[in-house]
Amino acid sequence: MSIFTHVTVGTNDLAKARAFYDETLGKLGFKRLADLGDNGSIWGVDKPSFFVLKPANGQPASVGNGVTVSFEAQSRAQIHAFHDAALGAGGKNEGAAGPRDWAPNAYAAYARDLDGNKLAVYCFKSE
Repeated sequence: MSIFTHVTVGTNDLAKARAFYDETLGKLGFKRLADLGDNGSIWGVDKPSFFVLKPANGQPASVGNGVTVSFEAQSRAQIHAFHDAALGAGGKNEGAAGPRDWAPNAYAAYARDLDGNKLAVYCFKSE
């Protein structure tokens, strides 16, 4: 059982967000499952898991201070590919790929998307 049904982040430029997430999430095996017209898109593997939407209230999207969305990687190589793709697509580095000492075998990288949302990708397998 999963703890979440899905996670949503906001965007102010849907076209750029779609290109960014197609590139970065593709490195983790996710694909864009649906476009919601001019309002957003949904990514996942076998079910909708990650939404990027324009805010429903019509106000600009903003970043939550202290909020990080973390994706699971199947390997450390996927972490490097995701991080490289994020930076190559215009994202900002928030933590290079490498070990994290808070859990056994934790290996991660952090980046911000084009709207400033903080993203992480983690693998807990030893390699």
